[in-house]
Amino acid sequence: MKQLLEDSPELKVTGEAASGMEAINKVRTEHFDLLLLDINLPDKHGIEVLKQLKAEQPDLKIIVLSMYPEEQYGVRALKAGAMGYINKQSASDTLISAISLVASGKKYISESLAEQLLNNLIGESQELMHQSLSNREYQTLCLMASGKTLSDISEIMSLSPKTVSVYRSRMLAKMGFTNNAEAIHYAISHHLVESKD
Repeated sequence: MKQLLEDSPELKVTGEAASGMEAINKVRTEHFDLLLLDINLPDKHGIEVLKQLKAEQPDLKIIVLSMYPEEQYGVRALKAGAMGYINKQSASDTLISAISLVASGKKYISESLAEQLLNNLIGESQELMHQSLSNREYQTLCLMASGKTLSDISEIMSLSPKTVSVYRSRMLAKMGFTNNAEAIHYAISHHLVESKD
């Protein structure tokens, strides 16, 4: 990805961060025109990092670049303040044009994300239950559906098992489920679990 950016004469990579906190600290001390942010970070969830960055620097242009498909996190990223969302699988084709568009002050969305937003707007997708969840509740649902145990989830989210249990309970209540199996079935049938291919 970095090579792709450096091969473009109008772009210059001026910094890299290996974690969410490192990215936040770099943005606090250095100036960047645009930030590419992953969702899957070792210390904090990318959406949480995005919200914190936008709270501290509302004018910072951020594109979320993730392995997760648009239907999983695209709308959430845009609602949290991202100006674009790109799936890594299509990044080599769209990244440079998306950066140019966002750098000029416009938003970038893929065709599939545009269709999802339009369906939400005109009500054709009948409000999906998972769209009412908080980011933590949604993350708990996705991790449960990918086979993670309560202790795995608490470690991944850097939260106590008790706190994860609270998010799980809230998620089940909001979605009207009585047990984990119903939630997992919903997540799998709505393609909220990343494929292992």
